[in-house]
Amino acid sequence: MSSASILVRWAQNEGVPSLVIAAYRLATATGILSFSMIQQRGWREYAKLDRQTIVLILMSGVLLGLHFAAWITSLTYTSVMNSVVLVTTTPLWIGLASPLFLGERIPRLMWLSLVVAMIGASIIGLSGLKSTQIQTLEGNGLALLGAMFGSGYLIVGRRLRTSVRLISYLWLVYGTAALLLLVWVVVNRLPLAGYSLAATICMLTLGIVPQLIGHGSANYAVRYLSATLVSITILGEPIGSTILAALLLEELPGSPLQILGGAFTLAGIASASLAEQQVNRQ
Repeated sequence: MSSASILVRWAQNEGVPSLVIAAYRLATATGILSFSMIQQRGWREYAKLDRQTIVLILMSGVLLGLHFAAWITSLTYTSVMNSVVLVTTTPLWIGLASPLFLGERIPRLMWLSLVVAMIGASIIGLSGLKSTQIQTLEGNGLALLGAMFGSGYLIVGRRLRTSVRLISYLWLVYGTAALLLLVWVVVNRLPLAGYSLAATICMLTLGIVPQLIGHGSANYAVRYLSATLVSITILGEPIGSTILAALLLEELPGSPLQILGGAFTLAGIASASLAEQQVNRQ
């Protein structure tokens, strides 16, 4: 998963618009999953689903498309560390939205987690308040918006995964997200072809490595391990992305404030995951 921001930045440096990168990522993942769908004849499962379930799956795909559109665009304006730390705040937004959409109560630890993480996010935001870094604030905001869209996608998925098989669910969700992004690209008259070989390889790799292997592994693991353990493990993504950015992009954290803010945010996310486990045990 940590490789995603690096691949995005490389493609952006080759002149590829963020929406095109997002469309390639989801289209590639959908295309590869199509082989499993054909083998398993997944369309038969769709015929058994009621209209409400189909609508929710499509809604999940739209939210996923918006998530990637916002997050990938954020990397144009802010650092890899800021973007990945802020977009990983999804457990916090899930915890806050769960009472409304899933009927789950918010424990005290979740509120504490939110305060700690928001302090961290505020510190990251304040680190970009210089007049020459107004775009950094825009990038940080887009990363947070991406986290909110991602939370909606995961909340819908939590409701549906008990009734829909993994491959059938992912194929329709990824396909819907890819279609949304492709239409968005066409409406904005952005070219889908004509990019360098390096850029094309980066975009295709995005769909294979961080999307199918990275996110696919997490979806597979959550069936055998606790959701808390999996979500805390995913917190390694910002750390891995920051290390890769330093090694491959020569992009070091801009200030001690960024490092402090990142540490606060990750601590808040980790405690939010523990709070979610407490709710699930009750």
